[in-house]
Amino acid sequence: MKRKILKESIHLFDSKGFKETSIQDIVDKLGVTKGTFYYYFNSKQEVLRDIHLAYLEGLLEEQQKIFKDNSVTYKEKLYKIIYLINSKIDTQGKDARIVFREMRHLTEEQMNQIKQKRKEFRLIFQQILEEGKISGEFKDNIRTDIIAFGVLGMLNRNYYWFKPEGEVSDTELSELYLEMILNGISNE
Repeated sequence: MKRKILKESIHLFDSKGFKETSIQDIVDKLGVTKGTFYYYFNSKQEVLRDIHLAYLEGLLEEQQKIFKDNSVTYKEKLYKIIYLINSKIDTQGKDARIVFREMRHLTEEQMNQIKQKRKEFRLIFQQILEEGKISGEFKDNIRTDIIAFGVLGMLNRNYYWFKPEGEVSDTELSELYLEMILNGISNE
């Protein structure tokens, strides 16, 4: 039932917004009582926090696999992370929109949890850039911290405009972004 509550909440938060969605809306959609809701969650903010954590922890887990894969170059790792984020729009676009749009409704303590996960993701991305710099794949004079913020900021906005079923696929978009990034940091 907890997963059902989360899934329905994602749909409602995406369509109506977090603030406009009530606990009653959630339980009405599921055909359960408020008691059922409160058995699994203490508040609507707790649901929102769990949506954030599930989404970010999933990204982090996949990012770790890419980061630890020593069979690919740093350029390939960069592409795989760009693709990871872009491909989630097709499979988890609603979750991502909620993560970026509704964060302001979290409590300070919950926000700190989320910020820590986002920082973790950014630092791993930055580490890939650093190691690529050390290996000679990327220029040695780049600011990996600024590049990480810039690229992730660009990718995070895709959830608002990118349509995977549109004229550009997630693969094409990822290749375009990688080309744009590498033209500025590649030694070749």
